[in-house]
Amino acid sequence: MPERESADIQLVERAHASRDKILSEVRKVIIGQDELIEQVMAALFAGGHVLLVGVPGLAKTLLVRTLARTLSVNFKRIQFTPDMMPSDITGTEVLEEDHATGRKQFVFVRGPVFTNMLLADEINRTPPKTQAALLEAMQEKDVTVGKQTYKLEEPFMVMATQNPIEQEGTYPLPEAQLDRFMFMVMLGYPKAHELKEIIRKTTVGELPVPNAVLTGEEVVHLRQMVWTIPISDHVLDYVVRLVQATHPGEEGTPEFSSRYLSWGAGPRAGQYLSLGAKSRALLRGNLQATADDVRAVIHPVMRHRLITNYTALADGVNSDDVIDQLLKAVPETSR
Repeated sequence: MPERESADIQLVERAHASRDKILSEVRKVIIGQDELIEQVMAALFAGGHVLLVGVPGLAKTLLVRTLARTLSVNFKRIQFTPDMMPSDITGTEVLEEDHATGRKQFVFVRGPVFTNMLLADEINRTPPKTQAALLEAMQEKDVTVGKQTYKLEEPFMVMATQNPIEQEGTYPLPEAQLDRFMFMVMLGYPKAHELKEIIRKTTVGELPVPNAVLTGEEVVHLRQMVWTIPISDHVLDYVVRLVQATHPGEEGTPEFSSRYLSWGAGPRAGQYLSLGAKSRALLRGNLQATADDVRAVIHPVMRHRLITNYTALADGVNSDDVIDQLLKAVPETSR
């Protein structure tokens, strides 16, 4: 076996072992939600951000806090409210006096965005101006205040939560903000046996404290590894066909897409399908991304990038339903 190939196999095995350790530690606190945890980890190691959507009480905040502890990285939480200002996120300049010289100067006081893992709790409860304060940080990994630009420390990840049922006094995220999130993950109710275990564990005292598995530097290294995972032209062609099949009104677009969609997915959806597939392959100990990996991440990647129309609303069809039909209509190999 060539030396390079042997080294690659060892790196992939280490990544897979790290995944298993993280899952083991997270499961000390989080009952069930295995698919959710897998998706969040795939986004984390692909360098993406995640929007968690679910009703209150499904452990969204607890999951983020627990994951941060297993990674031994800095963690901060912002509770979004209607009266928040952008400076409450990014930080602000304050006038300070040098006691030695008596001279006054502006000093930048960093906001909570300067961390490794940021929990943006109930992000839709703050006005668009404040939501937009996260745009530059999420996309460019830096913050500009006045004439000065400050780099954020890697690894940096935003995990936002949103309540899908309580819309009074909320500000729906604009499409430009939604597009910054690699995954939108929908949280469902726990199964009966999981609910029983949740009640048992959370009513007998404090929850276990997970152990740190990886450092921030190791997370950055794993992110670099994700980019090196190969993805064949065969799989890339499949990604392209899936994305193009969401473009209503174009030649070759399936009838249901033209019927139910106002707008389809753009190039960023294809990028995230590829990166998500690579990250999932690495975490599962595989040496290359496959079409199965693409299918496993298509719902969290696509669901917030497909804009349904009034016909879909009248027929009770949502973006997940369209994705289900896409997977049936678009073949893995071109005809």
